[in-house]
Amino acid sequence: MKKPESINIEFRDPVVKRVVQKFVDRSNVGFKKYGRTLNSERLGGHKDLVAYLNDIQEELMDAILYIQTAREELADLREDALVRKLKEKYGESFED
Repeated sequence: MKKPESINIEFRDPVVKRVVQKFVDRSNVGFKKYGRTLNSERLGGHKDLVAYLNDIQEELMDAILYIQTAREELADLREDALVRKLKEKYGESFED
């Protein structure tokens, strides 16, 4: 097994730094789960192109479901905030 490489990167944007760290963390989770990197998986012939395309499609479908769920959660939070404001303005007699 190849020893992990280490590089020194200067980040001017902390958002980019956090995203890069998430990629590294995600790679570590995958390695721990599957015992190989994406590179060794590809070079070892563990998956073909169709399998990679299927993985991408499934991940994007999951992403769309997460987006919809987040939108619904945001709508609920906005509705709750509106009800709180109305109760503050009109008192507890306001029925939601």
